[in-house]
Formats: sequence, structure tokens, C-alpha cells
Amino acid sequence: MKRRLLEDQKILDELNVTPLLDLAWTLLVVFVISVTAAVQGIKVNLPKASAAASPVKPSTKAITITRDGQIFLDSFPVSMQELETRLSQYKAADPNLPVVIKGDEDVYYKRVIEVLDLLGKLEITQLGLVTQKLVK
Repeated sequence: MKRRLLEDQKILDELNVTPLLDLAWTLLVVFVISVTAAVQGIKVNLPKASAAASPVKPSTKAITITRDGQIFLDSFPVSMQELETRLSQYKAADPNLPVVIKGDEDVYYKRVIEVLDLLGKLEITQLGLVTQKLVK
């Protein structure tokens, strides 16, 4: 009788890891979504405009000009020569390459004109200037 009681009270020596794996996958998905949403590029103070901007296409390249005149293509710093090289490569792949310029409101106008001249030289005609909506 004692032997039978011991057999009924056998200690479980296995651990069920399925709930732990479910938790790990859930945490991984939440982390990936939150990190992806947090990355938005270079922060600049955009000038205000009264009209709302149209939605940006996924293939659109963004040129950002910071207050100190530094130029970024998407979120990578580039010189004017690098900008010309990369944009010409993108233009060869997509003849209707859309480009938006995000210039800080305190940037020197000359720097924006240099970028606009470069876009004209490369015959990039799909161009937009990013602004913030004017709050009245």
C-alpha cells in the first residue's frame, strides 16, 4: 500500500516551456513595433504653411537640411557630391523619382537653392517642400 501511494505522488521532472516561448515572442513583436515607430529621421524645425501636404510615396527620397547646413539623404549625412551621385543612381532606376526637401526654418536660403539647383541639373521634376501646418 505504501508503494502504491509513492507511485501516485511521483514528482514531475519536466517543465512546460510553451507559455514562456509565447511570452518571449510577444515581447519581441512589441519591441520591434515600438522601435520601428520611434525611428523618424532627423529632427528639424519646419517652417509653417497654410496648406496641408500630400501623402509621401514609399519610394520618395527625403533630403533634410539642418540648421547648420548639414545635408542628409533619408537619414544619412552626405556631401553635395555624394548627394548628386546617389540621386543620379536613384534617378536611373526610377525616372519619375519623387524627392522632398525638409529644411530647417533657420537654414540659410543659399543652401536650399544649391540643393534645388542640383535637382534641376539631374532633371528631377517630382519635388516637394515639407512644411508644418500653420496654426491660427
